[in-house]
Amino acid sequence: MIIERIIEEAQPYLEGLKIKDAVIGISLIGLELSNNYMGVSYVLRENLKSGCSIFPYAQDIIGKDSLEIAEWALTGQDDLQRSIGVAVLTASSRSLPLVDVDTSIHPFSVEITPEDNVCSIGYIPQVANMFNGMVKNVFIFDRGVSQKGGVFGKVLPEEKQKDILPKCEIVFLSGTTVINHSLEYLLSLCKNAREIVLIGASTPMFPNAFVGTGVSILAGSWWDEREKDKIFRNISLAGGISQISKFAIKKNVRV
Repeated sequence: MIIERIIEEAQPYLEGLKIKDAVIGISLIGLELSNNYMGVSYVLRENLKSGCSIFPYAQDIIGKDSLEIAEWALTGQDDLQRSIGVAVLTASSRSLPLVDVDTSIHPFSVEITPEDNVCSIGYIPQVANMFNGMVKNVFIFDRGVSQKGGVFGKVLPEEKQKDILPKCEIVFLSGTTVINHSLEYLLSLCKNAREIVLIGASTPMFPNAFVGTGVSILAGSWWDEREKDKIFRNISLAGGISQISKFAIKKNVRV
């Protein structure tokens, strides 16, 4: 699995580090390593159980070995535990000397044509708005959203992915596909994609882990450790990406 390759790439940057602090909101998870680097990942609420005191593993992560918690991205028993592991991975990528691609000419450094079909797995307004009127079609899927207003109307039912994805030249996959382990399946459907962009805060920025997978761009974020208190405060108050994006260090890296 790709997540195993990501953990392998992250291992040298996690050795000797502990989990220093964490906050688990209803939209996002924020996590700080003992080197003060932070990671953020999304909370996929749709498949989480309801009830009280049902996530006991989260109570014990402070002070734990960071690699042990990162492995939850593979072995976690539910989407929340896996998301905690992904937050560790996104934090650890801060140690890499990543060089951004030039996005001044083309969005995400992805060249498009008016005849292109664009698909976004995960409703990402930035993507939908950016390509409005620039391409032939924009198709949007989001497991947690049944309908969205605006130019593109309905979010399409998940069962149509197998028909639409093979027809798309440009595909945006939410980093949450790493959390719920749907990434490989979705990539297998992108048979004619010229560019595949893994996008969002949950994107682990380890380009070497994606070589040969079809993913061509990693569009994730690092976080300004000087703003840790504000980031964690917003997350604790049910804040989402729009509340903390001003503290993000946007990254666009070609695989």
